[in-house]
Amino acid sequence: MPKKPHGRGHDTRYVQLQRNYCFACGKDNPEGMRLKFTYDEARGCFACRFRLGKRYTGPPGHCHGGVIATILDEAMGKVNKLRQVIALTSRITVEYLKPVPLNKPLRVDSREVSVRGRRHVNMAEIVNAKGEVLARSRGLFIAIDPKRMFAKFVER
Repeated sequence: MPKKPHGRGHDTRYVQLQRNYCFACGKDNPEGMRLKFTYDEARGCFACRFRLGKRYTGPPGHCHGGVIATILDEAMGKVNKLRQVIALTSRITVEYLKPVPLNKPLRVDSREVSVRGRRHVNMAEIVNAKGEVLARSRGLFIAIDPKRMFAKFVER
Protein backbone atom coordinates (compact mmCIF):
# COMPACT_ATOMS: atom_id res chain seq x y z
CA MET A 1 0.00 0.00 0.00
CA PRO A 2 1.40 3.47 -0.90
CA LYS A 3 2.65 5.62 1.95
CA LYS A 4 0.41 8.50 3.02
CA PRO A 5 1.87 12.02 2.69
CA HIS A 6 3.36 13.39 5.95
CA GLY A 7 3.18 9.84 7.45
CA ARG A 8 -0.08 10.48 9.34
CA GLY A 9 -3.70 11.49 8.89
CA HIS A 10 -5.75 10.69 5.83
CA ASP A 11 -4.60 10.14 2.27
CA THR A 12 -4.82 13.49 0.45
CA ARG A 13 -3.23 12.55 -2.87
CA TYR A 14 -4.81 14.07 -5.95
CA VAL A 15 -7.73 12.14 -7.48
CA GLN A 16 -8.71 13.03 -11.04
CA LEU A 17 -12.44 13.32 -11.64
CA GLN A 18 -13.66 12.15 -15.04
CA ARG A 19 -15.30 15.48 -15.90
CA ASN A 20 -14.19 18.97 -14.90
CA TYR A 21 -17.04 21.46 -14.54
CA CYS A 22 -15.05 23.96 -12.47
CA PHE A 23 -16.15 27.49 -13.38
CA ALA A 24 -12.57 28.77 -13.53
CA CYS A 25 -10.62 25.91 -15.15
CA GLY A 26 -13.13 23.28 -16.22
CA LYS A 27 -12.83 22.22 -19.85
CA ASP A 28 -16.28 20.60 -19.60
CA ASN A 29 -18.04 23.80 -18.45
CA PRO A 30 -19.32 25.64 -21.53
CA GLU A 31 -20.10 28.74 -19.42
CA GLY A 32 -16.77 28.72 -17.57
CA MET A 33 -13.54 30.66 -17.97
CA ARG A 34 -11.47 27.62 -19.05
CA LEU A 35 -8.22 28.95 -17.60
CA LYS A 36 -5.23 26.74 -18.44
CA PHE A 37 -2.34 26.63 -16.01
CA THR A 38 1.17 25.32 -16.57
CA TYR A 39 4.05 24.96 -14.18
CA ASP A 40 6.93 27.30 -15.03
CA GLU A 41 9.98 25.50 -13.63
CA ALA A 42 12.34 28.40 -14.34
CA ARG A 43 10.29 30.78 -12.20
CA GLY A 44 9.02 28.14 -9.75
CA CYS A 45 5.37 29.01 -10.14
CA PHE A 46 2.13 28.08 -11.87
CA ALA A 47 1.16 30.51 -14.62
CA CYS A 48 -1.82 31.18 -16.86
CA ARG A 49 -2.07 33.69 -19.69
CA PHE A 50 -5.57 34.99 -20.46
CA ARG A 51 -7.74 37.87 -21.68
CA LEU A 52 -10.99 38.89 -20.10
CA GLY A 53 -13.95 39.61 -22.36
CA LYS A 54 -16.90 41.92 -21.90
CA ARG A 55 -18.89 39.33 -19.93
CA TYR A 56 -16.53 39.91 -16.95
CA THR A 57 -17.22 43.67 -16.77
CA GLY A 58 -17.32 45.46 -13.43
CA PRO A 59 -16.41 49.13 -13.81
CA PRO A 60 -16.59 50.21 -17.49
CA GLY A 61 -13.72 48.66 -19.45
CA HIS A 62 -12.44 46.74 -16.43
CA CYS A 63 -12.94 43.42 -14.69
CA HIS A 64 -15.36 42.80 -11.83
CA GLY A 65 -13.64 42.35 -8.45
CA GLY A 66 -15.33 39.00 -7.83
CA VAL A 67 -13.92 37.64 -11.08
CA ILE A 68 -10.45 38.86 -10.08
CA ALA A 69 -10.82 37.01 -6.76
CA THR A 70 -11.95 33.88 -8.64
CA ILE A 71 -8.86 33.93 -10.89
CA LEU A 72 -6.52 34.42 -7.93
CA ASP A 73 -8.25 31.67 -5.92
CA GLU A 74 -7.99 29.24 -8.83
CA ALA A 75 -4.32 30.08 -9.39
CA MET A 76 -3.49 29.51 -5.72
CA GLY A 77 -5.41 26.24 -5.72
CA LYS A 78 -3.27 24.90 -8.57
CA VAL A 79 -0.19 25.17 -6.35
CA ASN A 80 -1.47 22.28 -4.22
CA LYS A 81 -0.81 19.94 -7.15
CA LEU A 82 2.90 20.25 -6.32
CA ARG A 83 2.24 18.16 -3.21
CA GLN A 84 -0.38 15.99 -4.93
CA VAL A 85 -3.17 17.07 -2.61
CA ILE A 86 -6.69 18.37 -2.93
CA ALA A 87 -6.99 21.35 -0.61
CA LEU A 88 -10.06 23.54 -0.36
CA THR A 89 -10.01 27.28 0.15
CA SER A 90 -10.46 28.25 3.78
CA ARG A 91 -9.60 31.95 3.49
CA ILE A 92 -8.25 34.37 0.90
CA THR A 93 -7.31 38.00 1.05
CA VAL A 94 -7.15 40.10 -2.10
CA GLU A 95 -5.37 43.39 -2.67
CA TYR A 96 -6.79 45.28 -5.66
CA LEU A 97 -3.81 47.45 -6.62
CA LYS A 98 -4.82 48.74 -10.08
CA PRO A 99 -7.92 48.21 -12.23
CA VAL A 100 -7.72 44.99 -14.26
CA PRO A 101 -8.52 45.85 -17.90
CA LEU A 102 -10.72 43.89 -20.27
CA ASN A 103 -9.46 42.65 -23.66
CA LYS A 104 -5.77 42.99 -22.75
CA PRO A 105 -3.17 40.25 -22.30
CA LEU A 106 -2.84 39.28 -18.64
CA ARG A 107 -1.05 36.61 -16.63
CA VAL A 108 -1.63 35.14 -13.20
CA ASP A 109 1.27 33.54 -11.33
CA SER A 110 1.00 31.51 -8.13
CA ARG A 111 3.39 29.85 -5.71
CA GLU A 112 3.60 28.13 -2.36
CA VAL A 113 4.34 30.19 0.74
CA SER A 114 4.27 27.50 3.44
CA VAL A 115 2.87 24.09 4.39
CA ARG A 116 2.13 22.95 7.92
CA GLY A 117 0.30 19.63 8.15
CA ARG A 118 -2.96 20.00 6.21
CA ARG A 119 -2.64 23.82 6.07
CA HIS A 120 -1.25 25.15 2.79
CA VAL A 121 -0.59 28.87 2.37
CA ASN A 122 -0.22 30.07 -1.23
CA MET A 123 -0.04 33.42 -3.02
CA ALA A 124 -0.92 34.71 -6.50
CA GLU A 125 -0.58 37.87 -8.58
CA ILE A 126 -2.29 39.13 -11.73
CA VAL A 127 0.12 41.10 -13.91
CA ASN A 128 -0.29 43.04 -17.16
CA ALA A 129 1.93 42.88 -20.26
CA LYS A 130 4.29 45.46 -18.71
CA GLY A 131 4.76 43.23 -15.66
CA GLU A 132 2.84 45.57 -13.34
CA VAL A 133 1.05 43.80 -10.50
CA LEU A 134 -2.65 44.63 -10.71
CA ALA A 135 -3.95 42.40 -7.92
CA ARG A 136 -2.43 39.97 -5.43
CA SER A 137 -3.74 37.46 -2.97
CA ARG A 138 -2.76 35.13 -0.19
CA GLY A 139 -4.82 32.09 0.69
CA LEU A 140 -5.14 29.34 3.25
CA PHE A 141 -6.08 25.93 1.84
CA ILE A 142 -6.94 22.87 3.94
CA ALA A 143 -6.04 19.45 2.51
CA ILE A 144 -8.99 17.03 2.46
CA ASP A 145 -9.55 13.36 1.71
CA PRO A 146 -11.03 13.53 -1.81
CA LYS A 147 -12.21 9.91 -1.81
CA ARG A 148 -14.40 10.61 1.20
CA MET A 149 -15.61 14.06 0.19
CA PHE A 150 -16.23 13.49 -3.51
CA ALA A 151 -17.21 9.78 -3.57
CA LYS A 152 -20.82 10.43 -4.60
CA PHE A 153 -19.74 12.85 -7.38
CA VAL A 154 -17.22 10.63 -9.19
CA GLU A 155 -18.78 9.39 -12.41
CA ARG A 156 -18.57 5.66 -12.95
